[in-house]
Amino acid sequence: MDFPPPAADRSSATVRSDEAPWPDEDTLRSDADSAWAITLGLVDEDDPLGAAPDGEPSHGPASLLDRLEDSSTARHRAAAAEYDLILRVLQDALDDPAVWVGPDPTLDGLWHDPRGRTAAAVRRDRLDMAERAAVAEMAVRLRLAEQTVRTRAAHATVLRERCPRMWAEFSGGRVSERHAVETARLAATLPADRDSWVAFDTGALDRALRLAPARFATSARTLRERVHAESLATRHDRARGDRGVWMTAELDGMATLTAFLPADRAAAAMTRVDRAARHLATADDETRTLAQLRADAFADLLTEARPAEAAADLETATGGSRVRASSAGPAPARPGIVVTIPALTLLGVDDAPAILDGYGPIDLETARWLAGEATSWIRVLTHPITGAPVALDRTTYRAPTALRRWLGLTSPTCAFPGCARPTRECDLDHLHAWSEGGTTDDDNLDPECRHHHRLRHESRWAAGRDPDTGGLSWTTPLGAHIDPDPPPF
Repeated sequence: MDFPPPAADRSSATVRSDEAPWPDEDTLRSDADSAWAITLGLVDEDDPLGAAPDGEPSHGPASLLDRLEDSSTARHRAAAAEYDLILRVLQDALDDPAVWVGPDPTLDGLWHDPRGRTAAAVRRDRLDMAERAAVAEMAVRLRLAEQTVRTRAAHATVLRERCPRMWAEFSGGRVSERHAVETARLAATLPADRDSWVAFDTGALDRALRLAPARFATSARTLRERVHAESLATRHDRARGDRGVWMTAELDGMATLTAFLPADRAAAAMTRVDRAARHLATADDETRTLAQLRADAFADLLTEARPAEAAADLETATGGSRVRASSAGPAPARPGIVVTIPALTLLGVDDAPAILDGYGPIDLETARWLAGEATSWIRVLTHPITGAPVALDRTTYRAPTALRRWLGLTSPTCAFPGCARPTRECDLDHLHAWSEGGTTDDDNLDPECRHHHRLRHESRWAAGRDPDTGGLSWTTPLGAHIDPDPPPF
């Protein structure tokens, strides 16, 4: 909701019937300005007038905007301090890894590495694990992704080394975090050429002090092209190596599919999808928007999961270039579905949603459609209260397929706090080591991605299961206790 500022054309002061004068124009104006600022949330209702730096009350939007500007500067300064502290923690971890991974075993004259590594290799691994352990501790304490912590440290490193003027202005609060991050992102792609760094730092700072973030990003990219020592063709050949496709889960049973492609192929793909959508839009009974038609055409071209009539229309729209199962392309993939059925839903008492492996909750109608397309079923009937596991073989080290499937349902992601890597991509770690009598069962196994699996065994991170709740809690190298994450679904 928009709140217009108080009107400036008020009538002049009048006199009340009891001869007591009304407040003068300045007082009325100040009261109206204060009410407006309170409505917008710019000031505290308990202190609507605020206070100037010298302790005198301040009035009017100009003073409020001065305070707003000071607050913004303080926020930018605090963000820069956070980046600096993250970098300092990581530098300290490299200077003194014993805090994070314990004493150096290679200093013992009788030391022998059971894995056959040299002393130099062990010391390199210790530094790597110390950095990983420090990143993980900052991530869980700040409730950030580990990649975010690493990225902020990398940005701080680039700004300090390649753009010292921008870093100084960011640290002083005169440049926003978005300006600084975009500067670091672009500067990191410059070659190891100090002249290029100086030119980019100078030009980027000049633009950052004058432009809003969106316009700055465009201008800074142009500046980067101008000062870059390598040709665009060379850079493009290298950038092609980063191409890929990934999916991001969204709300309400939706997802975003993203492809990072060379510009020419991306433009050609978008042209083909747009042409197909515009052809389908010419049908007399078509009610979908052009955006919806593009999305449907895109999905149809990739999956071929559509009725015959739509397939024929799409084949015509794309110039008859549809790939058939009998051609060089693979046959359309048919979904393999893992369906978790709560007992009350199975009995018709509840309507809890189905869980699509690797995504999360989906509506039952979609689940039924997927089930109709699937060639096989894996059905797991869970207890409505305890979710008790099925009986499985507990006499072997390697988890059998049924146990891995079960753990994929009860623990859909890596057990480390904040890690969202799906269980199917994780190691199954014995909490009580197999070599020490631990069993291979759901009570003693937890999925851990390879990174966090190594972290638990090669650093001072430790894990333990709560005997009452069964949850896996963690203790950081500095002694902080981290509760398990709530279940993702």
